Amino acid sequence: QVRLVESGGGLVQPGGSLRLSCAASGSTSSLSAMGWYRQAPGKQRELVAAITSTGTTNYDDSVKGRFTISRDNAWNTVYLRMNILKPEDPAVYYCNAIMWTTGGRLDYWGQGTQVTVSS
Repeated sequence: QVRLVESGGGLVQPGGSLRLSCAASGSTSSLSAMGWYRQAPGKQRELVAAITSTGTTNYDDSVKGRFTISRDNAWNTVYLRMNILKPEDPAVYYCNAIMWTTGGRLDYWGQGTQVTVSS
């Protein structure tokens, strides 16, 4: 079992920055990847950024060059640094963790943190 708790969301002006944090606890040493998803009202949840156990990162095209995902080596915390926030970025941002078992893939989710971009 893995528990994820996000923090760092809030209100920011267009062009501003925020850093989201995801604190992981439990069987974190078994995780293969962690990531951030977002879901805006009326839209499907979408992958924003992900990082694997080897440090490989992946970003949605809409955030490349603006967002940076990082983690500590122990998988205790994953961060999402968001720069140059745009009006299309507001959403609830969810932390995700993936674990592969003999039974297949397990996904763990945090409760989400709201990001609002407004002047």
